[in-house]
Amino acid sequence: MKRLTHSLVFHAALGLMFAFLLVGRASAAAWNGIEPFKSTRADVVKILGQPIAESADGVLRFTVMGGTAQVIFVNEKFVTARKLKPQLVGTVLEIVLQHEHSSDTPESMNLLKNSAFTHEETQTSTVFRNMKQGLIYTFFQGTLKSTRYTFADEQWSKARRY
Repeated sequence: MKRLTHSLVFHAALGLMFAFLLVGRASAAAWNGIEPFKSTRADVVKILGQPIAESADGVLRFTVMGGTAQVIFVNEKFVTARKLKPQLVGTVLEIVLQHEHSSDTPESMNLLKNSAFTHEETQTSTVFRNMKQGLIYTFFQGTLKSTRYTFADEQWSKARRY
C-alpha cells in the first residue's frame, strides 16, 4: 500500500512538472508550420516553395489555396527600434493571409462568444484580436478577408533586450 501511494505521488508530481513546462513555453499561432520569431526565410521557402513576388523590403508573396500569403521578416531596423535581441533578424515577423472567397463569418468561427478575442468594429469592418496567441482576423462587411499570424505577447516580452 505504501509503495502504491509513493508511486501515485511521484507520477502526479511528474505530471504537474510536465504541465508547467508546456504552459511556460511562449509560442505564437503558427500557420503551415511557419511561426513568428522562429521560422526563417529558408523555412518559409521550404514549406511554401518559391514566392510569386518579393518586395524591395523582403516581403515574400505566395499563392495559397483560397488567396495569397505575405510573409514579413524581422529586419535590423525593427530590432534596433524595438530593442529586440539581434538573433531575431531574419525570422518571420508576421504572416498575412488574404482570403479571396471566404464565406467565414465571426459567427461561423465562434468568435463573438470567445473571450480570448477582443474586437472592434467600424462601419464596414470588424477586427478580432487574440494577442496572447498572436492571431488577428479582419472581416469586411461580415466576411473574413484577412488572417494575421504574428508574435504572441509573451514572445514579445522574451524577445526584448534588457
